[in-house]
This record gives sequence, structure tokens and C-alpha cells, in this order.
Amino acid sequence: MAQLQLLGIAGSLRKASYNRALIRAIGEELPDGATLSLYDGLAALPVFDPDSKDNPDVVIAFQEAIRAADGLVIATPEYNYSISGLLKNALDWATRPLKTSPMRGKPVGIASASTGISGGMRAQYHLRQILVFTDSPAMLQPEVIIPRAQDRFDADGRLTDDSTRDLLRRYAGSLTAWVGRFHG
Repeated sequence: MAQLQLLGIAGSLRKASYNRALIRAIGEELPDGATLSLYDGLAALPVFDPDSKDNPDVVIAFQEAIRAADGLVIATPEYNYSISGLLKNALDWATRPLKTSPMRGKPVGIASASTGISGGMRAQYHLRQILVFTDSPAMLQPEVIIPRAQDRFDADGRLTDDSTRDLLRRYAGSLTAWVGRFHG
């Protein structure tokens, strides 16, 4: 199999985002033959405007980063029982125009980390609903829902919990197999 290029998207602007740390930790567990880069430009995307005739350059760059990836890893925080407005805005831009959207058919792995006990599960369910529209096949298992993230990551965002690392290792292996099914 050719080298798989995965793109990580964290739906948080927080400097010490647990979801950004989670993407980095997933990248550390990828098997040989796969790489994960973090897209860190969501804050530069303007508010989505469906009346806009042309995509701004920053949107085109975001779309091209998605298009160049074999698959995505989206780590979403949970805000008010859903995904962040930042992530929804980015996904709205990524789907326009619909016929040439880089999200169409793009395989996706979903993960979430939260300081609460739900770990972001409700946000994941909403994200799965959005991905139905984009026809982006989302990997179902294993689920990565990390509650009490402050107990699993240190102050520098490094994963310190062995059971979580084991889960991420299984997830990373499953994710590369999942993405590989679409890029055989």
C-alpha cells in the first residue's frame, strides 16, 4: 500500500486544546506507512457566506489541504451538546461548491476529548450527521471518546495515560485500514 497521508482537524481554538493534543497523540500511534499532519488554519476562515460567489484564498487553501489528504481525523470538542461553531463553519466552507467538494467520499475518523464525563460523545453524533450530507464515510469503531482529558494529558499536551494510548493505538491501526479501503 502507498503511504497514507492523513489530515487532522481540531475544532478548537484553545491554545492548550485537548483535541489538538489528541490528534498529535493519534499521529504518534500510526503504523508505518501513514502520516498525520495537523491543519491549524481554521481561525483564518471567514464566516461562511452562501451568497459569496468566489471562495477566498484561505478557503481554497483549506479545501486543497483536504483534497490532498487520503483521509481526515476530526477531533471535536463539545460545545452546548454539539460541535463548535468554528468546526461547523469550516465544514460549511469545505462543502462549497457541492459538486467539487473535497469532502465528497473522503473517509473520516472522529475523535473527541473533554474535561467532562461525556467525553464529547454528543458532538460526535452531530458530526456524523453532518458527514452524511458530504457523503464522507465515517469509521464507526473503535470510538475515541476521552472523558476527563485533564487527567490523561499533561500541561504540555502530552498523553500520559497508558489505557488511552492503547485505545489510540487500536484506533490508529483501524483508521489506516479504513482509509486504505478507499485508496486500495
